[in-house]
Amino acid sequence: MPERLGIGIDFGTTNSVAAIFDGEVVTLVHLETRDPVMPSATYIDSALQTDTGKRAIERYIADNTSRTVELIPEIISESSQFVEHHDEENPAPVETVTQQFYGQPLTDSGLPGRLFRGTKRLLGDERVRRLLVFDHPFRLVALITPILLRIRKSIEEKTGVIASAHLGHPVNFEGRDKFRNQLALSRLSEAYRYAGVHKQSFYPEPIAAAASYLQTGNISGETLLTVDFGGGTLDLCVLRRQGTDFDVMSTHGIALGGDHIDQRMFRELLFPLLGKGEMWRRRGMDREIETRFPFEDYEDLLVNWAVTYTLNQNRYTTPVMDYITQGGPAVPKFKRLKEIVKQNASYLVFQKLKDLKAALSESEAAVLDIPELDIELELSRSQFESMITDQLKQVEQVVDETVNMAGLRYNDIDVVLRTGGSSLIPAVTRILEARFPGRVDLHDPFTSVAAGLAIANFRGLTFTH
Repeated sequence: MPERLGIGIDFGTTNSVAAIFDGEVVTLVHLETRDPVMPSATYIDSALQTDTGKRAIERYIADNTSRTVELIPEIISESSQFVEHHDEENPAPVETVTQQFYGQPLTDSGLPGRLFRGTKRLLGDERVRRLLVFDHPFRLVALITPILLRIRKSIEEKTGVIASAHLGHPVNFEGRDKFRNQLALSRLSEAYRYAGVHKQSFYPEPIAAAASYLQTGNISGETLLTVDFGGGTLDLCVLRRQGTDFDVMSTHGIALGGDHIDQRMFRELLFPLLGKGEMWRRRGMDREIETRFPFEDYEDLLVNWAVTYTLNQNRYTTPVMDYITQGGPAVPKFKRLKEIVKQNASYLVFQKLKDLKAALSESEAAVLDIPELDIELELSRSQFESMITDQLKQVEQVVDETVNMAGLRYNDIDVVLRTGGSSLIPAVTRILEARFPGRVDLHDPFTSVAAGLAIANFRGLTFTH
C-alpha cells in the first residue's frame, strides 16, 4: 500500500460511492457486495437497530408487505381530579379519576421500523431539526451517520485508518433559506466526524467530476463546462485549465434530478392505470350519489415510496375495496391500486420506471413491463420528452446561466462534460449539442464524482466559496 492515498466520498441523495487514488489509478470501493454504488438509505427498527444500503430497503419492503397500518390516537394532555363517594354516615376512601385527552390518530402501533432515504435533501432546512423515531428524537445528523460509518469502514478495509478525505457536496443544497448551504455543510461535517472522518475537505461535486476527467488526459482546449445531472440535483461549473491545474470561473446548481423525473413518470404513466379520474358511486343519506374517486388522497404517498405503506389503512383501502365490489370497467385499475398498497410495491414500480428511462436512452421506444400489476405499456422517446418538457427547460436555463456567470459565450467553451445518471437522457445531450456542437463528452456517469474527490484529496486541491 502506497504511503499516500487520496480518499473521496460522494454521499448522494439517492446513492453513495467512495474511491481511492494512489497517484496513478483510481479504485472504487465496493460498498455493497460486488457493487461500488450503495443506496443512501437507513432503516431503524423498533429496537433502534440500524441497517443501511440495500439491506435497509429490503427490510423496509419485507416488514411492510401485507401489513395493515393501524394508527392510534396520540395523548396530548391528561388531567386528574379527586372524587368522593361518601356521606357523613357512610365514609369511603377518596378516589382519583384521570382523564386523558387525545389528538388525531398519528401513531402507527405496529410499525416495525422506519426507512430514511433522501435525507440529504433536508440538511439545508433549518426547520427540520429532529425526527421522532419510536418516541426517540433523532437529529438529521444521527440519521445519516450510519451510512457514512459504513462507508468509512469499507474504505479502511482497503487502506487502513483514513488520514483525510475529500467529501462531495452539491453547489446548492435544496431549500430556499439564505444560509441553507452553510447549515447543510455544518450538519454533514458533524455526521462525518461521528462516523470517524475527522480531517475533512468539502469539495463541490461538479468540480470533482471535472478533476477526474482532467486526470484522463483526454481533454483538448482550456475551458471546460461540467454538467452533473444526478438523482437529486443538477450541478454545473466552468473551469479554465492551466496545465494540470485549473481555476473555477463559475458554479451553479438547482434541485432537479432523476428522482424528480421518475416521480413525473409515475404520475403521468401509472396514475391513469390506478384509477385517477374514475367516477365512484356511493350510498348517500337518501339516495345514491356519484362523485369522482378521491385519488388525490393517494397521490403523494404513492410517489414517495418510502411512506407508501401508510396507505394500508382502512380509510384508504375501504374506498378501493368498495369500488372493486361495485364492479364495472375500471375494476382492473383499482385492483392494481390495491396490489400496490397491500404489497408495498411502489419501490418496485420506481425500479421499473428507471429501467424504462434507461431503455429510452438506447432506443426510440421501450416497454414498461410490470407483470406483478398486469401492466405492459409502450412509450416512445418523444412521448417521454413531452412528459418532461418543463424540466428540460430548467436544464436549458441553468446551462445558460452558468455560462453567463463565467462571463463567457457558447463558443468560448472548449469541452462540455456530462456526468450523472440523468445526463444519459438523449434530450439532455441534444440541449448541450445545440449550444456546444461537437464538444460534448460523457464521463463515468455514476462514479466520476467519487473518483474526482479522491484525486482532489491526493493533490490537496481546495475550493473557497
